[in-house]
Amino acid sequence: MVRNEVLEVAHVTKRFAGLVANDDVTLSIREGEILGLIGPNGAGKTTLFNSIAGYYAPTSGKVLFLGRSIVGLHCSQICRLGIARTFQIMKPIRGLTVLENVMIGAFCRTNDVGQARRKARQVIEEVGLLTRVDMLAARLTVADLRRLEIARALATEPKLLLLDETMAGLTPTETRDAVALVHHIRETGVTIFMIEHVMDVIRPLADRVIVLELGKKIAEGPPDEVLSKREVIEAYLGQETCTRNPTQGEQPC
Repeated sequence: MVRNEVLEVAHVTKRFAGLVANDDVTLSIREGEILGLIGPNGAGKTTLFNSIAGYYAPTSGKVLFLGRSIVGLHCSQICRLGIARTFQIMKPIRGLTVLENVMIGAFCRTNDVGQARRKARQVIEEVGLLTRVDMLAARLTVADLRRLEIARALATEPKLLLLDETMAGLTPTETRDAVALVHHIRETGVTIFMIEHVMDVIRPLADRVIVLELGKKIAEGPPDEVLSKREVIEAYLGQETCTRNPTQGEQPC
């Protein structure tokens, strides 16, 4: 079966004054795929997400979603078209409950409070937070906050979900649970584009991996193939090593 392309990014460059954060990046994502995006800190991964989701406008290049150009659209318009995202730095509304936070996402599709509440509860159950539904966001653990981010995004009913380091700060057990959740989300028909640093996550999850370094795409392909490339090892895995072993006298990246 031929899968349609959900997202096409063509020759996207994003400059901030003299800094080139993304440099002529081209990629595509097919329907039902999980595409991984990796690279060292400062490689331009989140900037690329921001350009896709409408938080920035690319300096040049094209972004097509389901064949339609979305460059120049406001992030709220892009969300209503069917692209949702999570954020690396979680910022829930701490004084609201889990249910109320997720309802904010549901209001992307309806102005009816009852419908938004029902949709929010459905998604909260799906991500495993039903026992926390009336808890204030301020009281959640890191793992539960990650799930809250995903639930709020899913409540917008996306066709494409952008996950920005969803596994960051999780224990090994929590990471395994999060991997299972991402698999489940894909099985519901949502296409996934995810930024991740943990190799044990990327290998079993991603159908393909793209590597950025200094804003440029340096590799693309199946995870095992890409992660064995010399240029990827030099650009990325060396950074991973120094981050994970600060007690051995190595400098953090």
